Amino acid sequence: MTIPALLAFLVLIFGPFLRSAWLAFHEYLLTSTEPRFIGFANFTKLLSDPGFLLSWQVTAIFVVMTTIVTTVFGTAYALLLNEPMRGRSVIRAASLLPWVLPSTVTALLWSWIYNGQYGIINAALLTFGLTDQPIFFLSDNVGAMMSVITAKAWLSTPVVMLFVLAALQSLPQEQVEAARIDGANDYHVVRYIVLPHIKKTLGVIMVLQAMGNLQMFDIIYAMTSGGPVRATTVFSIEVYRRAFENWDLGTASAVGIIWFLTIAVVAVPYLPSLFKDAD
Repeated sequence: MTIPALLAFLVLIFGPFLRSAWLAFHEYLLTSTEPRFIGFANFTKLLSDPGFLLSWQVTAIFVVMTTIVTTVFGTAYALLLNEPMRGRSVIRAASLLPWVLPSTVTALLWSWIYNGQYGIINAALLTFGLTDQPIFFLSDNVGAMMSVITAKAWLSTPVVMLFVLAALQSLPQEQVEAARIDGANDYHVVRYIVLPHIKKTLGVIMVLQAMGNLQMFDIIYAMTSGGPVRATTVFSIEVYRRAFENWDLGTASAVGIIWFLTIAVVAVPYLPSLFKDAD
């Protein structure tokens, strides 16, 4: 039963990965006839390139901030939707809308929201007198990063909410009731009962979110194309530019290998604990 999935993995993922790893050690432009072996020269060039080192820093900021924001808001939203309220099922279903929307639609939506001329954020700031002139968020380094983080967090928060909400369904209500009888308030219940119960789920969520954020391309490209200058140029944008704008497949493959190793640094240390818990 697993053979079709294994074949698909070998053909669509593992094969191209091996080809990319091979190209990383070669000089190969789209205009070249044959790759030329150059060893670690591509990696040396990247690690001495200030632009690439900046993209590494930008990627780290984007991944850390987006993962934290998504996990915090998704968990808080799940705790809210776990409480008895009228229309809770409808609200839960409607909350998944950002997740099911195509990511490019999300990017265009938030680009309009942050637009410096007719965006609703600027309209609100001007209406309430919080600023006397429009703010061009997507043209500012900090504003552009804040914009793409907000868009990605809005897209992914429903997923976190869904995972946490599922984990909360297995929470023994007897523990909560006993804590209430002993005088515990909402903070104590969440701090000492709810969070310890869902901590493994939160760990899985954070690893999956970090890996997904490391691979984010479409939202950032649709909103800023990696700009202004290189303020939002993460690894995925870096690979795209070097491969399809500079036509340098060798260097782009080297970026991809460093990208893969960065993802592995996030995932590998946590995977053994997952399998240990499963056993």
